[in-house]
Amino acid sequence: MAMKVLPNAYFNSSSLFSIQISKNGSVPHSQIQMSPHFSARNLHSSIRQNGWVLVKAVLDSATIDQLGLSESDFRNPALSSSYRNSKLPKPNQIVLEAQARVCTGPTQTKPLGEEQAFKVLDTILRSAKGELQDDEEEVSKAQLGAFFAAMTIRANAFPEATQWSEGERRAMNTYWPQIIRVLPDDVIFVADPEGSIMGVGSSIGPQYVGDSTTEMRLVGALREILAGGHLGYEEVQGVLREVLPLKLEDKFSGVSESLFSAFLIGQRMNRETDRELKAYCLAFDDEHGAPPVAEVRSLTHYGEPYDGNTRYFRSTLFVAAVRSCYDESCLLHGVDWMPPKGGVTEEQMLKFMGANTSVTPNQAKQLLEEQELGFAYVSQREAHPSLYSLVGLREHIKKRPPLATAEKVQQIVRARGREAVVAGFYHEGYEEPLLMLMRRRGVHSGLVVKGEEGALSMTTRMRSASASKGLPVNYCSGFRSHTGASAFEADGVSRESFNIEVNAKDYGFVPTDTPRTDRSVSRNIELGLAALRGEKGPAYDRIVLNAGLVDHFLGCDGAEDVSQALDRAREAIDSGKALKRLLNYIKISHEVN
Repeated sequence: MAMKVLPNAYFNSSSLFSIQISKNGSVPHSQIQMSPHFSARNLHSSIRQNGWVLVKAVLDSATIDQLGLSESDFRNPALSSSYRNSKLPKPNQIVLEAQARVCTGPTQTKPLGEEQAFKVLDTILRSAKGELQDDEEEVSKAQLGAFFAAMTIRANAFPEATQWSEGERRAMNTYWPQIIRVLPDDVIFVADPEGSIMGVGSSIGPQYVGDSTTEMRLVGALREILAGGHLGYEEVQGVLREVLPLKLEDKFSGVSESLFSAFLIGQRMNRETDRELKAYCLAFDDEHGAPPVAEVRSLTHYGEPYDGNTRYFRSTLFVAAVRSCYDESCLLHGVDWMPPKGGVTEEQMLKFMGANTSVTPNQAKQLLEEQELGFAYVSQREAHPSLYSLVGLREHIKKRPPLATAEKVQQIVRARGREAVVAGFYHEGYEEPLLMLMRRRGVHSGLVVKGEEGALSMTTRMRSASASKGLPVNYCSGFRSHTGASAFEADGVSRESFNIEVNAKDYGFVPTDTPRTDRSVSRNIELGLAALRGEKGPAYDRIVLNAGLVDHFLGCDGAEDVSQALDRAREAIDSGKALKRLLNYIKISHEVN
């Protein structure tokens, strides 16, 4: 039986406010009622017979039993994993685990041991021959492309430590003579493009040209990538624009899924050049024409990692509500669900609370200009459907492609006034490429933050003595203009660059552990709403810290003194203004034309 989702069932904390949501999804403003009492744990829901839904909480197991719903009939909207599109085919887990080890960079790759290598190749062979057990997923074309692209690049271009292990070599010598008989030519090309890797003479790779004009372009690009090389700006954009959007059916827009997955993961493994990243970043800017321009004094574009948080509180949605209170407009963008992490996203929280998550860029412009709002969220589904069509493929290539970096630096709506971009990162070495993309966008200020889980949330937690090597959590780097000139216009004198490791104690915060959410959308909402209601604690501190310091680092008006910037954020919360803005968004997002 197909799984069903209760229509129009959204979360709200019962003692904070209640919302009646009609069948068409609109939220009458008169139905948003504030309560002076708040307890995030006092949650319940009820469904009215007249077709309206009054939702005041998470649908917990007791409620599910009360409504007579079985587990097979119900998708729990409180968990981030429930937002995965059930129509997407699942990858084979045995091969996916191997991809996690080998589909990465020259120093991060972990060669497979002999036992795992034999198991992977045996699975690929049985899948190609149609001999998998009922409980085993087919090895997809995308997985084949990604896995064999990784093996080829490692053999051709990686340092000795991350090239093939002896176990991998023995497994390949054993299985390749059988595999080559059952794999399609495009996969054989990816696995041995010059006929020199596998030790079995074959002319398929050297002679392969593809089955269409688009594939011919892609094969030419792949010959360079699989040898460890790089492409030009126009080459990357040419491939992306010809291939995308992908279709779930037929042959993926007339191009081999194996070839395109090899293209994406191969460029990430080779560590993208600036020109390659710029090509990904700008490729679909004009998908809906020129971006609309909002009549706002200041606009910050927030680039959270699209695959969400799986462990810790994600604060950016609530930070945006705070900063909008003093005319620092904020535009958030992302997706409902994205691999590899499949964690909690802003879209999941907004949808769960009843907001419209199908806002177009033109509608976002209106929301930004709305006096009682000043922030907006746009899904990649609406802004860049061509890129959103890659969600399923990205699950099957396992590791993040170049788009995972480029999609964080977008200008879906422009501003008449100053613009800034803030983006999160995790892996050292990507902070400068992200800042390069921000400068290429021509914004006045840019900031990259190594928050927890690679997200944007700086923490008040003390750094552990056993913290991993590399840049610490709370490391920030950026640039800001002191003259009002954009990054295109500013010279080296008027534009200031900076980097800093933020220690929250230096700003008067008591060190606290970060609240855990563990993929729970509802828990993340509870923490955020409690903080906006004025409940002091770790979530409140993180929202204040991230609002005030971002204002200060970006050089926003009134934030020259960091203490005043933090006090301004506290006032926005304690006065109730930030909470009102978030509630207004739930309502007004359904009313824009």
